[in-house]
Parts: sequence; structure tokens; C-alpha cells
Amino acid sequence: MPLNTNVRIKWLVAGILFAAFWASAATATKIGLRVAQPLVIAEMRFGLAALIMLIIAHVIKAHRLPAGKEWKQIAIYGLLNITIYLGCYVIAMKTLTAGIGSLAIATNPVFISFFSVILLRKRLTWAVIAALIVCTAGVLTAAWPLFAGAEITTGGLLLLLFSMLCYSLGAIYFSSLKWNDLSLFTINGWQTFLGGLFLLPATLFYYEDSSNHFTSTFWWSVAWLAIPVSIIAVQLWLWLLQTNAVRAGLWLFLCPLFGYVFAAWWMNDEISTYTITGVILVIGGLLLSKLKTGKQEIVLE
Repeated sequence: MPLNTNVRIKWLVAGILFAAFWASAATATKIGLRVAQPLVIAEMRFGLAALIMLIIAHVIKAHRLPAGKEWKQIAIYGLLNITIYLGCYVIAMKTLTAGIGSLAIATNPVFISFFSVILLRKRLTWAVIAALIVCTAGVLTAAWPLFAGAEITTGGLLLLLFSMLCYSLGAIYFSSLKWNDLSLFTINGWQTFLGGLFLLPATLFYYEDSSNHFTSTFWWSVAWLAIPVSIIAVQLWLWLLQTNAVRAGLWLFLCPLFGYVFAAWWMNDEISTYTITGVILVIGGLLLSKLKTGKQEIVLE
């Protein structure tokens, strides 16, 4: 059904804001890492985001609490989507550039499509296989010149890849469950809270007081990651999915572009021929992954 004019305008604004906010996560993380340890930034981000979402869900909107097996579902989802994925991601960003982080995030839909073949028994297409190869080649191409200058490490890149795989598993797990009438704010709020709680022992074990400086830079980074990224971007994405699930995924193609713009603007990351080639390959891979997908979409959280 064609979108009317008002919805088209809202669609355009929501899509651009989503892509910009989602892509800004890598740069905001790198800024925070200047003054604090990765897991400390992650814990403060999760705590703030969870607090805001749970107040909205249960105090302002008076949504019900999870019940019975819903707590188990939320705990598992939080473990995959928050504890492992974002925990590993923020650690990996210690040895990666913001641009590479944004580029890798944009490949998530392709990994989700691949794992949906294995776990949800969906049909494996040549488009998905080609997309995986092309997107991987794109990330490696953009990263290649950075190895020589020690701007990124092999270990960091592998940890980033592992975090993307865990995210994909979490998204598939989420999409395979029945959540009944449980609100999205309730699900996101509690999975963020529990995911941060599961990560707390590791955060405390590796905590070094001298490595953490709770300056305005730290709080700016945490606030940006919690509100525009963890809350606003996710809600915009869900609205896009509800409006037109097939077309919503197209906004992910803007993420690498916004990611490198933010990295160059805020972090002075160099945009080279390798960078441009890598971005083109990733966007091409994402386009390939959309071929012959029909109406099958995986929800991004």
C-alpha cells in the first residue's frame, strides 16, 4: 500500500535519524575510551538506558511486568544482545577505528540472514552467500591499510566479528519467540538491565581506578550511547519496521556512510581509497542480501 504524504515525510526523517544515530555508536564509544575502560562505559550506558526505558514502561505507560517464562526469554536475549555482543564490541573498539566499527555494524543483516538459514531453516540463496563474501571483503579492504600503522589489531577485528555473530544470534532468538502483549519498552528495558547485570562481575574484576576519569567527556559518551543510540535509534527502527518491514532494511545502507563521516569529523579518521572501496563493497553486499527476499525480514534490536 503506498504511503501517504505525511507518512512519507515521517518515514524519510525517521530513516535518516535512525541511520545517523545507529552509525554514531562507534565514534561515541571511541570518544569515551579516551578517559575510561570499555566495560565501565558499557555498564554506565546500560544502566542509564535501562533506567529510562523501565520508567517509561512501568511508571509513565503502566505496562505490565514480565511473567513466568518471559523472564527466562528476556535473560537469554539480554545475555546475547547486551552482555556478549555489546561487551565484546566495546572491548574490540579499544583497538579499532570508529569507521571500522560502523562498517562492521552495517553487516549485521547479512549475518542474521545466514544464521536464519541454519537456525530457522530458511532457504539458503546465492544472494546471501555472495553478500557474506562481499561484505567481509569490504570490511577487510577498509581495514587493510590500518594494520601497518597499528591503528587496528587482528585480535580486535576478530573480537568485533565475534560480537557481530552473537548479535545475529540474539536477533534470531528474539524474532523466534512469542512475546504476547509484552511492550517493546518493557522487553528492551529489562534485557538491557539484565545484560548489564550479567556483565558486572567482569567489569568489577578488571576495574582499574586510575584508568577511569569521570569527566564531561565520559558522561557525554555514555549519555549519547544510552539515549540517541540505545533508546531513540531502536524505537525509530521498530517504527520503520511496523510501517514497511521490507523497505526498512534499506536505511541500513546509510550506516557506513554516516559512520565514516562521524569518524572523520569527530575522530579525524582518514578516508582513503581503501575506505571508499570498502564502504562500496559493504553496501553492495547489503544490496545483494536483499535480492529475492520477498517479505521475510529479521527484526534488528
